[in-house]
Amino acid sequence: MNLESQIQRANLAARKLAMLSAEEKNKALKRISELVLAERDLILAENAKDMEEGEKNNLGSKLDRLLLTEDRLRGISDDTLNVASLPDSVGQVIDETERPNGLKISRVRVPIGVIGIIYEARPNVTVDAAVLCLKSGNAVILKGGSDAINSNRILAKLIRQALEETGLDPEAVQFIDSTDRETTVELLKTKEGIDCIIPRGGKGLIDFVKETSSIPVIETGASVVHVYVDKAVDIQKAVDITVNAKTRRVSICNTLDVLLVHKDIASEFLPQLADALTKRAEEEGQELVEIHADEQIQNLLNPYSLILNAADKDFDTEFLDYKMSIKTVGSLDEALDHIAEHSLKHSESIVTEDKEAAEKFLKSVDAACVYHNASTQFSDGAQFGLGAEIGISTQKLHVRGPFALEGLTTFKWVIRGDGQVRD
Repeated sequence: MNLESQIQRANLAARKLAMLSAEEKNKALKRISELVLAERDLILAENAKDMEEGEKNNLGSKLDRLLLTEDRLRGISDDTLNVASLPDSVGQVIDETERPNGLKISRVRVPIGVIGIIYEARPNVTVDAAVLCLKSGNAVILKGGSDAINSNRILAKLIRQALEETGLDPEAVQFIDSTDRETTVELLKTKEGIDCIIPRGGKGLIDFVKETSSIPVIETGASVVHVYVDKAVDIQKAVDITVNAKTRRVSICNTLDVLLVHKDIASEFLPQLADALTKRAEEEGQELVEIHADEQIQNLLNPYSLILNAADKDFDTEFLDYKMSIKTVGSLDEALDHIAEHSLKHSESIVTEDKEAAEKFLKSVDAACVYHNASTQFSDGAQFGLGAEIGISTQKLHVRGPFALEGLTTFKWVIRGDGQVRD
């Protein structure tokens, strides 16, 4: 099937989806959840093919995003059920008023229509994107990365099977079974039939989509995440937050990249951080975090065994790996200036017991998610109570931060009258 035909089929299906009840959509989502578990052996076998190729291609830390396990499939299944349990935003009346002439005017949430999702080696996105689009009444066109082609193909097949089994149009989910870049460009250059594109991946993918697309883009993902440890700090709290923000899962976009430390507490905090990172690596069987820092910080971290001299680029790098940069600052204002210069407006955190400093940070930092005394690893739709997320938007229009069902809708004006005509 060619791309033009897939787009046409998706548009026809979108018209049907927009008319479905919440019960009809939820029935399909529950069946998707069941099939993800019932067919786990088949899914894992296809994923093993991708993992084998990924190891041959030296994907390194990206393999973690590619990997599916029984636990991760259970998580995908549970997330799907969570979305099914959420209120349906389609048809929600946002506000309404009655004009002096008797016209009743309301704004009502409606689906966007047909959404294209372009994503890297993250097979969970195949399910998350399809489920959220279906629940919000949108048809979806999925274009995954070549590294996950086998995993994505089987998941898309099962999703379409679930739709058919529950009486919905399977054409609402289109999977582009191609790994070549030319097809991606063709998709992005489509003049009609796709209402928006959402890229899920690193800065390279997002920049490519923004530069190439003729379709409106909702930008997600790319980040250079900062944690600032203030001078008025609970040292143990700061150590725990930093270790979690960096090591809980390194291959996702809310992972700590740059640690800023107030110079007044650096000599007390950094040795304890080094000990905690070493202990975590030993206990969890993880890689030791590679630290990029200047000579003064290296001396404070001694005898930490994996330190490199920091280069300027290290403070503008989304590592997605067991790596981070550390810099000392002389004040909160210096930390704010550094973040303003280097942030990609994703997630930023301050660790401090000074409430005034915390409020200044939260108000000053221009990012989708700003934290006080918490790990940036919470930047996630499920953690925010949204169910699975479609992505984390780093732009200010049309949505910002983790977004799911409501972010996949727009609104229409509905005007009800009784014969009114305008003078």
